Amino acid sequence: MNTPVTFLLVDDLPENLLSLEALLRRDGLLLLKARSGDEALELLLQHDVALALIDVQMPGLSGFELAELMRGNERTRRIPIIFVTAGSHSAERRFQGYEAGAVDFIQKPIEPDILRSKTEVFFEIYRQRQMIAEQRDALAAQAQTLQHADRKKDEFLAILAHELRNPLAALQGGLNILRRRPDGPRSEEIKLLMESQMTHLVRLVDDLLDISRITQAKIELRKDEFDLKDALHAAVAMARPHIDAKEHRFEVILPEAPVLIFADEVRITQCIANLINNAAKYTPPGGAIEASIIPAADQVLIRVVDDGLGLSAEDMKGVFDLFSQVDRHLEHARGGLGIGLALVKQLVELHAGTITVSSPGRGKGATFELALPR
Repeated sequence: MNTPVTFLLVDDLPENLLSLEALLRRDGLLLLKARSGDEALELLLQHDVALALIDVQMPGLSGFELAELMRGNERTRRIPIIFVTAGSHSAERRFQGYEAGAVDFIQKPIEPDILRSKTEVFFEIYRQRQMIAEQRDALAAQAQTLQHADRKKDEFLAILAHELRNPLAALQGGLNILRRRPDGPRSEEIKLLMESQMTHLVRLVDDLLDISRITQAKIELRKDEFDLKDALHAAVAMARPHIDAKEHRFEVILPEAPVLIFADEVRITQCIANLINNAAKYTPPGGAIEASIIPAADQVLIRVVDDGLGLSAEDMKGVFDLFSQVDRHLEHARGGLGIGLALVKQLVELHAGTITVSSPGRGKGATFELALPR
């Protein structure tokens, strides 16, 4: 909503100020009143004024002298001035007024239609300036957003090239060895390595496809009733290689009774696995990770807690953004494109759920909490 347009009325007689106020009053217009040039200057220092209506004949600072002072100040020099004058003035006197910065004169007694017509022009000009300023600010914000997105895209492409090159190089190297010595002593080890790299490639491509489908609103949820405990067990099995590789202390806390929800079991399992993998990735070897399910009346919580690298308040602001990775965590993010948490957030929101993150600070671990409706 636009801020009010402000006019300044300057006259040493209170009745004249009241008369001007009554004639000009309208929605969206703020009228400031000053009974002297000095008082007017104080108001001009505090307010952004669209038009000043100044009485020429005033004790102390005259209207012309006030206008000259306004023209000498960078803040007020561009404020349009209409002089309100009693009686007629010579051409020389009018020239003096225009030289002092006047855009017009209005004779007393004031004709209401003339006053409103002349001031309406400045009201609309100021409104247009406000609109242009708002559009300029909006365009600047959009440009900044586009620059940020473009930078993130470039960073993502660089990471993607790196993440694809490594497993492809391993696959190519393995094929070359097997081509030369298909039954060599290391053939089984090489085949297992190639399978691992293929699994990594498939996971990268699947994540990219999922993000693309969600962005284009083409992903389809296949909802059914299932026990959330089964999904957590499946997710733990998917994440187990990462947990075991770093010898994490891993604990699962589940309620005794089944936790039935109506959702897409495959996608929810994918979300939980991503959260556990994320915890494993950013928790140093030998650290602790805990996954739990907490049922409530109208929703159920899945909580993944670790004692890993932790997050600052600034880190947490963008942790669910697409292609976002915390700079100081990059050395731990090998094998990732910065889309895992963004994918979890979007999949959870498709289920009308929410995901939140909290952390006491850097080096103090993090807690991710996924809330789903029952």
